[in-house]
Amino acid sequence: MANKVSGIIAPVTTPFRDEEVALDQFRENIRKYSKSSLAGLFVLGSNGENKSLTEQEKLSLLEVALEEKADHQFLIAGTAYESTRETIAASKKAAELGADLVTLVSPSYFKKSMTDEAVIGYYTEVAEALTIPVIAYNAPGFTGVTLSPNVIETISKHPNIAGMKDSSPAGLATYLEICDENFDVLSGTVNTLLIGLVLGITGGVVSLANAFPQPCCDLYEKYQKGDLEGAKELHHKLFMLNSSVSGKFGVAGVKYCMELAGLNGGAPRRPLLPMDDKGKQVIQDAVQKAGFVG
Repeated sequence: MANKVSGIIAPVTTPFRDEEVALDQFRENIRKYSKSSLAGLFVLGSNGENKSLTEQEKLSLLEVALEEKADHQFLIAGTAYESTRETIAASKKAAELGADLVTLVSPSYFKKSMTDEAVIGYYTEVAEALTIPVIAYNAPGFTGVTLSPNVIETISKHPNIAGMKDSSPAGLATYLEICDENFDVLSGTVNTLLIGLVLGITGGVVSLANAFPQPCCDLYEKYQKGDLEGAKELHHKLFMLNSSVSGKFGVAGVKYCMELAGLNGGAPRRPLLPMDDKGKQVIQDAVQKAGFVG
């Protein structure tokens, strides 16, 4: 998969009905995404509320996504656990079902012990146990662990570690300078997508693509075609909207934004709280200002 993890990828959400996974609503969402220009789907990430799902729920969601995605779309599964052993087991199950890649956040419960040596060992051991490629996920906002330049420089040389998704505050430029040429770097937010493309990233895993996949894909495509002015104009709209959605309200905000766009959003699973009326109004105003819905 080297040099093939590119384009816009939606980190899909998990719909719930009375706290139970609503597979029918999830299926409807994936069918709609299959008709978009999305290059891929990321199932069981933070937007998918991975940490709130049982193992059987995770497998069921993967099965549905694989059944309904378009042929041109690849599927990434979030399969990270705190132990290397359990991560390998979950990743192998995802591969057996048909996932194209797995994405792994660093273990974080024992964050004080997550030295470069430990993190490099984790990614290396998982990658060598799998038949599908690994993508490292740098998400210090969730884990409290930042993947150091040394870690990325080292694992980027591994033949079965295809790339990384970066959601750190300001890491793209540094990682692009030190990683191997066959290592794909993806932005973890639409806010840094355009500047990342200018610097050399290959795409993005962006939460706003859950609600508005086509505008996110249009930004990527405009840049690829050399329409920098058009890409900048779209970036501004997406940046402002994203700041009022995911940036302010997290998963609950993304899900409510999806509802405004005609997809199945709903409330997150407890202990995450649903949107209140004041927050909903903020998102409604931001969506209207962006002009993506009538």
